[in-house]
Amino acid sequence: QVQLVESGGGLVQAGGSLRLACAASGSIFSINAMGWFRQAPGKEREFVASITWRGGMTYYADSVKGRFTISRDNAKNTVYLQMNSLKPEDTADYYCAACRRGSCHIADLGDYWGQGTQVTVSS
Repeated sequence: QVQLVESGGGLVQAGGSLRLACAASGSIFSINAMGWFRQAPGKEREFVASITWRGGMTYYADSVKGRFTISRDNAKNTVYLQMNSLKPEDTADYYCAACRRGSCHIADLGDYWGQGTQVTVSS
């Protein structure tokens, strides 16, 4: 089992920045990729960004490219999502996922999920 705990959400004005963190514990050796997803009210959960645990390869949704950066700290078993130039449409609950497969860019690939952290961007 893998436990994921997100932190760093909050309220920010448009154009501002936030950094989310996802701390993983448990059977980390089974994880090959981590991802961030988000879900706005009334919408489906959507992919935001992912990173492979060992190689550090990153993937982004088109809607966040150039604004968001995903990174990892293997020593701390933590994945980060730096979010810059935030827009009101980025408002959502953000979830961290851990994937046993080598990719984590589809919600169905998520084997473990965090409880989510809320991000609200005011205009």
